[in-house]
Amino acid sequence: MPPDAPRPGGIGAAVAAAERRARESLLRGHGGGHAPVSYLELFFDLVFVFAITQLSHTLHHHLSWHGFAEALVMFLAVWWGWIYTTWVANWANPDRLPVRLLLLAVMLASLLMAVAIPEAFGRHGLVFAGAYMALQLGRSAWTTWIFRREGADRMRNMARITAWFCLSAPLWLAGGLSADADQRLVLWAAALAIEYAGPWQMFRFPGLGRSKGSDWDISGSHMAERCALFVIIALGEGIVVTGAAVADAPLEPGLTTAFVTAFVGSALMWWLYFDMGAQRGAQFISGHAQAGRVARNAFTYLHMPIVLGVVIGAVGDALLLEQWNRPVSPAMVATNAGGLLLFMGGLGLFKRFSNPIGNFPLSHGVAMTALNLIALAALRWPVSTLDFALRCVAVLLVTAVWEWVSYHGGWMERLERLGVPYPRRVRERFERRRAEIEAQRR
Repeated sequence: MPPDAPRPGGIGAAVAAAERRARESLLRGHGGGHAPVSYLELFFDLVFVFAITQLSHTLHHHLSWHGFAEALVMFLAVWWGWIYTTWVANWANPDRLPVRLLLLAVMLASLLMAVAIPEAFGRHGLVFAGAYMALQLGRSAWTTWIFRREGADRMRNMARITAWFCLSAPLWLAGGLSADADQRLVLWAAALAIEYAGPWQMFRFPGLGRSKGSDWDISGSHMAERCALFVIIALGEGIVVTGAAVADAPLEPGLTTAFVTAFVGSALMWWLYFDMGAQRGAQFISGHAQAGRVARNAFTYLHMPIVLGVVIGAVGDALLLEQWNRPVSPAMVATNAGGLLLFMGGLGLFKRFSNPIGNFPLSHGVAMTALNLIALAALRWPVSTLDFALRCVAVLLVTAVWEWVSYHGGWMERLERLGVPYPRRVRERFERRRAEIEAQRR
């Protein structure tokens, strides 16, 4: 035997065995560090570009409280299908053949679900429910099977998730078979309530126990990037609506102003999310010891109102471009101001969660108050649709400027350079907060 050859049972054999297991593993092996978003995940997202468009158009054509309830149930299903697949792609390596086939199969089921959205509460109810069950149950069961070689803890974690989807499956099936749209709405809402409770209960299930934070050893940077990309998908719907509405219309001054207003609104929502919010969230989760819990709270749950607000806002943009020269309608008030309230509220909670101090941004609270007042005033003393939209966009602009000054130099420092005295009590509170941040960073 050559002198440098590994002895049987020695350190060299152990290293070789570890290398072989790493080559055969279906996991990314990021160890909680960075995991790049794969091209297959970006390809997978194309289905959800279509799904968001389907949701937006369906809500646009069913502008009532009942229509909103139906759209909300479908949105929650679409989001739940996407975010669970994102978790799996965070763990599993999309370059491995079994994982690649899994994601392509999930993509097909997601596409079928998206196709059924316009008639999900009509003749395609069973198609929507069946595609959704195939997506969630099939992906979870397949992941449980391919994780059988990756350790008992990982396999049991996926088995618990599969069991929770089995609990909700009869409700989805019963709703799809029901001929009554109201009954279908109740059954599907109940199914979603079960599914959304799963992560909060750590997927506790008889005979399988409950998951631990260590079972969710994810790449925080990957999760943050994926959710940011989904926000862009939702914002893209507003851009598509804006462009399509004026593509074949004569660009008279009023319509041009409405067109620019809709675009500026989308741009400001992008600014408010991506200027510091997305970056802070990514930094917070990437360095957190319990990245899985952060991903559950800040990204799995708190991104829902952000994305839903953007989708509802896209419907408001469509109404603005259709009705810019008419008195503002209740539907326009609900979609435009309501969408922005959801977006600002969700974004504020996300920033609060990822902020070391844990405070809800004052700028977002003031903006939400202003939007409420503008909406109530418009319902009491109607103005034109264009004027109403301009006022809402003005609130976004003020909030963006407020955030920009706060994050890039600070109000206190800027006022002091201008020779404007700053209240002593406010200064002391600011210094205490700054000291707390520094202490937590150390």
